[in-house]
This record gives sequence, C-alpha cells and structure tokens, in this order.
Amino acid sequence: MTNTFTMKTWDEKIVDGPEDGPRFAHAHCTFDYQGLIEGSSVCDYLLYYPGEGPAPGFERITGSVDGRKGSFVIRHEVGYSAHGVRGTFTVVPGSGTGELTGLSGVGTIEGASETMSYTFAYQL
Repeated sequence: MTNTFTMKTWDEKIVDGPEDGPRFAHAHCTFDYQGLIEGSSVCDYLLYYPGEGPAPGFERITGSVDGRKGSFVIRHEVGYSAHGVRGTFTVVPGSGTGELTGLSGVGTIEGASETMSYTFAYQL
C-alpha cells in the first residue's frame, strides 16, 4: 500500500524577522491523505528559518485509519532543507474520536513536492 498526502493549501505569514534572514513564520495549511489514512486535515506550524528544522506543528486529521472512522490530532517535528521535507509525528494522547478513540501511534513524512509519503505505526 502506498501512503501519501498532498498539500492543498499553504498560507504562510512572517511573525518576526526579515524575509531574507532568520525569521519566525506561521503557516496554516490543509492536506488530503491516501493509503492507511484516508481523509483530510487542517494544520498549523510555527516555522523557524534558516535551518533544517525541526519546526513544530499540530494537525487534525478527519477520516479513517485502516477503515475505522473518526478524527485525531498529531504533533509534528518537521525539518525543511533544499532536499525537501523530513519529519516525524506522534498522535496526541486522548485526541481520537469515533472509532479512533484510544488511538496512539508514530509516523514519518518525507518528500520534495506537494505530494509526499508517510509511514504510520499505530495501536487502538
């Protein structure tokens, strides 16, 4: 099974610092997931440039995991570089709803385009 997610929107605003130097930014974005996770999400990041990360972010995913429907929140630690994006995520304890109540797990993301791959090891 191929696990991918695709960026649908990315709205980034500088919070502090110059555009061409070290700065903090806030990004609000949405993604669509395919594979083990099927659904859509809303995500907020506090980013620090320059550097390869990590940038923390929270994402609420609504849809299904392996056919079980509900929603859950993940916490990202993501690095950005000239080679693309790499990161890890963890399910926020107690955030699962519906058939995903009690969900826990960890995963990775990686890619260099609007569509990236992910892994997800979970327990219910």
